[in-house]
Amino acid sequence: MAKTEHSKNPDVKSRDTFSTKWGFILACIGSAVGMGNVWLFPYRVGQFGGAAFLIPYFLFVVIIGFTGVVGEMSFGRAMRTGPLGAFRKAFEQGGKNGKIGEAIGVIPVLGSLALAIGYSVVIGWIIRFLVGSLTGSAFHNTDSGAYFGSIAGSFGSVSWQLIGLALCFIVMVAGVSSGIEKINKVMMPLFFLMFIALGIRVATLPGAIEGYRFMFVPKWDALAQPKTWVFALGQAFFSLSLAGNGTLVYGSYLKDSEDVISSAKNVALFDTIAAMLAALVILPAVFVYQLDPASGPPLMFITMPEVFKQMPMGYFFMIIFFLAVLFAGLTSLVNLFEAPIETLQAKFGFSRSKAVLSIAAVSAIIGVCIEGIVGGWMDVVSIYVCPLGALLAGILFFWICGPKFTREAAQKGRQKPIGAWFEPMSRFVFCGLTLAVFVLGIFYGGIG
Repeated sequence: MAKTEHSKNPDVKSRDTFSTKWGFILACIGSAVGMGNVWLFPYRVGQFGGAAFLIPYFLFVVIIGFTGVVGEMSFGRAMRTGPLGAFRKAFEQGGKNGKIGEAIGVIPVLGSLALAIGYSVVIGWIIRFLVGSLTGSAFHNTDSGAYFGSIAGSFGSVSWQLIGLALCFIVMVAGVSSGIEKINKVMMPLFFLMFIALGIRVATLPGAIEGYRFMFVPKWDALAQPKTWVFALGQAFFSLSLAGNGTLVYGSYLKDSEDVISSAKNVALFDTIAAMLAALVILPAVFVYQLDPASGPPLMFITMPEVFKQMPMGYFFMIIFFLAVLFAGLTSLVNLFEAPIETLQAKFGFSRSKAVLSIAAVSAIIGVCIEGIVGGWMDVVSIYVCPLGALLAGILFFWICGPKFTREAAQKGRQKPIGAWFEPMSRFVFCGLTLAVFVLGIFYGGIG
């Protein structure tokens, strides 16, 4: 039976919660570990000089993890509601009109829904490649580009996208502790085990050392280029899943007894490990077979299948790869859909099942229609809406709610006092970096 936590919140009389600390952490890791790690991170490493990219990336992960991730988790837990309710309460606490805050809270909720719908198209591609790997059609196809092109156009993978949505919503109907928590407890450990196995296999390939050298020997001229730092910031920001929605709503299900600082540290750590594992699988393999490590989005759906075709036992490892990627994609998709589902429950009093079915219907209709333009759809959401949602959440929590409230919310459940670094780092550094992501993303046409 799902555990509930009673609250004074008049909108939500009882609220499903994560049953264990590691259930919450694994769910947050699952939300963060997705295409940003498996698809985009290896490409960015290949694009910006290997190890030279890792230096600023690690720096930004630490800064954002201990400020932004902590902030969104604490914001959700303190308000015991999702973005709409949290933004409304923040405005009321600051002596402002709560209805305005609620209206602004629509931005991250719609951003989460729009990103999830676009993501569901990609999940459909992954399922198609997994099934094609199992049947041999993807493995034995002589032209991976043509194979991918046949499913990536308009109405090219409708059935596969609907299967992905069905898998996601079956989990979500079960609730937080019985659905989201349990699926992450299974899928996240399996994801890491499968990518470790893939990494070991790639390490045995002759010539893999060149990929490791590329990853870990810095090209210092790349480090001197501003774009390396800009895109490292964008990658860290989006990899940690900050948008004022998913992490915030997961935080609203977190018990008061849990340490948010410790949870955020584990999320940042394992998210980074996942990204590094993906890079350690993909980049050395690409170097072994003399393919392009900076080939962009086709890296996962065109380049990697070509790698597996040439690799001994490639059929078996291709199945493992796409199964692991599917696990990462589904756990992220569940997180993205949770914010709009929670909004229907909290704002309109929908039952869990009714909220899930409503979002499922909208997502299926829109998702099928955007298959041919999913790239542009995702660009608009990730460049404009998600950074704006994160910026608004940061301003409301760290500035409008006030430093005393913010510190108490983050300190709850933690024995050791948070250091004096917290306020200046969160209010000035994090909010400044979030504004930079928003502005630079518009300028560069996307940096995450």
